[in-house]
Amino acid sequence: MKIAVDTMGGDKAPSAIIEGAVHAAREFGTNIILVGKREVISSELKKYDVKNLPLSIRHASEIIEMHESPSAALRKKRDSSIKVGIELVKRGEADAFVSAGNTGAVMAASTLILRTLKGIDRPAIAVQLPTASGPVILIDAGANVDCKPHQLFQFGIMGHVFAKYVLGRDNPKVGILNNGEEEDKGNEITKEVHKVLKKSTLNFIGNVEGKELYKGGTTDVVISDGFVGNITLKVSESLADMIGKALKGVFTKNWRSKLGYFLIKPYLESFKKSVDYSEYGGAPLLGVNGICIIAHGSSSPKAIKNAIRQAGEFVKGNVNTHIQEDIERNIKIQPIEVKKGGVLRALKEIVSFSRKKETEKEITTEDTEKKTI
Repeated sequence: MKIAVDTMGGDKAPSAIIEGAVHAAREFGTNIILVGKREVISSELKKYDVKNLPLSIRHASEIIEMHESPSAALRKKRDSSIKVGIELVKRGEADAFVSAGNTGAVMAASTLILRTLKGIDRPAIAVQLPTASGPVILIDAGANVDCKPHQLFQFGIMGHVFAKYVLGRDNPKVGILNNGEEEDKGNEITKEVHKVLKKSTLNFIGNVEGKELYKGGTTDVVISDGFVGNITLKVSESLADMIGKALKGVFTKNWRSKLGYFLIKPYLESFKKSVDYSEYGGAPLLGVNGICIIAHGSSSPKAIKNAIRQAGEFVKGNVNTHIQEDIERNIKIQPIEVKKGGVLRALKEIVSFSRKKETEKEITTEDTEKKTI
C-alpha cells in the first residue's frame, strides 16, 4: 500500500506534515510518497533518522496557497503538490492521497481528476463528531451547499459504508439532521429523503435533532447538506474551544483550583483526547473514484500521522467497492435519477463554497476544465 502525502499544504507545512509522515512510516510501516518540492522535503528529512523507512519523494514544483481560488490555482499551477498527488492515485501509483492544504482545491482536483463513482452525483465530506459512545459521522460537512434529495440519499449510503467498514459498526444507524423527530418535520427535501430511506436497505432511524448529536448511542451517521453540516461543525469547534478556555481559567484562578486540577488531571487528559480532532486525522472526501483524506489546515504531526493511518483503513476496508455495491442495491428507489453533468455542478459548488468569485466563463463546460488543468 502506498499513500501520497501533500507536504506543501497546510498552515504548518512542510515541517509538521513531514514529521507526521515519518512517524506514520515508522509506526505503521506504510509506504509514503512525499509530494512537493524535492529540495525542501530532503532538507526536512535530514532532521530524522529515516534510514530503512518506506519513504520516497515525488517532486512538484508549485504550491497552491490556502487563500487561492481553487479553479484559478488548478489552471495556473499545473505542477502543484495537490494535483500531482491526486494524479498518482489516478494512475494507480498511490492508493490514497492525504492533504492539509486548500480544501477547495483538493475537492475540485479530486472531482475532476478521479471523477465520481458510478451512481454518485457529488462527493461529500464526512467528519467524525466525538461522543461518549464513540464518533458519529456527519455527512456532508461542507462540499455541497445546496443538495437534491437523491444526493442526500447517496450521502446516507456513503456514511453507512464509512461507519460499517472503517469504524466497525455492525449495522450502522442512519438519521437525517432535522428540526424535529417527527416524520413530517423539515423542508420538502428532507421529507422526500425520509420517505425513500425508509424503503432502503439502510438501518434508517428517522430524523435526528441537533441536541442528539453529542449524546452518543442515538445514531452512527447523520445526513445533512453541506450548508447546515458546515455550520454545525464550525459551531461545535467554537464551543469546544470556548469550553477549553473556560476550564483553563477556572483551574488557574487560585491555589485551590490548581490543586483541584492536579487531582483530576488524568480524567481531563482523557476527555481532551476523546474530543481532539488530531486523533481522527482527517475527513474523507467520499464519492470520488479514489481515496482522498482532507486534513485540518492547522494539522499537527500527530494529526497527519493519523490521517495517513485513516487513509490506510479506507484502502483496506475497500470503501469505494462497498459504496458501489450499496448504490446498486438501492438504485431502484432513489428519489430522482442522477442526471449528466454532476461533476461540473459539484465543481461549481466547490468554487462557491470556497467564497472566491470566479466568472461564469471560467467554469462553463467540463471540457474546458479538462483542457486547462
